[in-house]
Amino acid sequence: MVSVAVIGGGYWGKNLIRNFAELGVLRAVCDTDVGVRKQHEEKYGVRGVSGVEELLALGNVDAWVVATPAATHFEVAKLGLENGKSVYVEKPLAMKGEEAQGLIRLARERGVTLMVGHLLQYHPAVVKLKALIDEGDLGRIRYIYSNRLNMGKIRTEENILWSFAPHDISVMISLLEELPVSVMTSGGTYLQPEVADVTLTAFEFPGGVRGHIFVSWLHPFKEQKLVVVGDQQMAVFDDMSDEKLKLYPHSIRWRHQVPEARKADPVVVEVPNDEPLRLECRHFLECVEKGQTPKTDGEEGLRVLWVLEACQQSIDQGGRKIAFDGTFGAVAERPYFAHPTAQIDEGVTIGEGSRIWHFSHVLPGSKIGKNCRIGQNVVIGPNVTIGNNVKIQNNVSVYDGVNLEDDVFCGPSMVFTNVINPRSEIPRMKERRETLVKKGATLGANATIVCGHTIGRYAFVGAGAVVTKDVPDHALVLGNPGRLSGWMCRCGIRLREAGDGRWTCPDCGRTYRKGRPGLAEIEERTQAT
Repeated sequence: MVSVAVIGGGYWGKNLIRNFAELGVLRAVCDTDVGVRKQHEEKYGVRGVSGVEELLALGNVDAWVVATPAATHFEVAKLGLENGKSVYVEKPLAMKGEEAQGLIRLARERGVTLMVGHLLQYHPAVVKLKALIDEGDLGRIRYIYSNRLNMGKIRTEENILWSFAPHDISVMISLLEELPVSVMTSGGTYLQPEVADVTLTAFEFPGGVRGHIFVSWLHPFKEQKLVVVGDQQMAVFDDMSDEKLKLYPHSIRWRHQVPEARKADPVVVEVPNDEPLRLECRHFLECVEKGQTPKTDGEEGLRVLWVLEACQQSIDQGGRKIAFDGTFGAVAERPYFAHPTAQIDEGVTIGEGSRIWHFSHVLPGSKIGKNCRIGQNVVIGPNVTIGNNVKIQNNVSVYDGVNLEDDVFCGPSMVFTNVINPRSEIPRMKERRETLVKKGATLGANATIVCGHTIGRYAFVGAGAVVTKDVPDHALVLGNPGRLSGWMCRCGIRLREAGDGRWTCPDCGRTYRKGRPGLAEIEERTQAT
């Protein structure tokens, strides 16, 4: 069993001490305040020490949990890693990106775990919200914003941005699976010189999503709320409410080419009532025991730091918009972002604004367009061409012979093939059959596309469907084998038959007629009914 020492037993540290004690792994508490040490010694029956040097002398501690002031995180974590301790650091990981990179390298060299305390990533409501977004239940995300407000503890070693906003930045990056391309932050200083008490940050993301984060410790009441607006539903995570997560199926109806809001009653999403901090602490212990990579590892903490540094730069320059490449110049010559665990082979072309995430591999001869989002554990190539604004979710392999046009969506764990009759003992790569997925098509989670076929423009292949023949433009294909089950608008809504050889979208008002193959849009948009 992993043994843990918590360094810093005050404002937030006491909560970590309680959780690790109740998990049965707490061995020591380190704090310079003798009263704090005595309180935890008596309550939990653990050893109290006054400094990290004394803590190092103890022989029964495997991991350090750092809950000291933010400005000390780097030095304390560095000392622990140098001495072979796995380290959990409360946010932020450090105060500079280069310091965080040093901690990441050190943890890798020592073969120990480094984790950052981005608590919301473990909140059951946020985990559920992430799943809803990934499954497409909210539709295409339009914008996202967060308020974190309170009349709480006012710090002097960091401003409100660095104190409150890391949680919300971490969640936004996770939900959208991309880093912003620009940030713009304005701050108000009211209590102490040069320490912002209120900040408002606006983000632009590569996929077109806009976001903002409003944080303040000068607010009459506590509010912790995250709102995600999609084109099909809206979600609200309210951590101050008993009903943590709600979906609002509001929609827009076009009347005489003028949008009208159509409101609907919210739906409460049931989520487990587990304490997020307990889940986070348990996750850290499991990662240390099993040698696994934490959900909020050092790399995730570094990404949040990059964004925080860009926000601070904007504040320092009077709220100027800061162009952001996701690296703060570390690899500024690259127009795209690739996670350090991703492998990009020689002879690959990747467009501006694209994002490639954990453990993905792009093989030689492949071309990826602009503003693409490539999820975790994705294999592309060799010699694959992918258009602009393509989104490939986790665990998808795009083999040689498969080509994706602009705006294609590949759902989680969907499957392409490229040989019709494979045998392990008989090489058949020269017999591969081409697969083409045309502009705007959607391939649902766990769908299978048997090679040698074309998926038409804006076609929609449902989750788990097996495609064994060409799919016409705008066709909805469901089942195994896949069958034509209707027609879809380019906005992703099922069309209604108008009775005069036309099909109309009840949401956006587009109208279609039979074309070759499938449906063709009639250029003049008619009124939705």
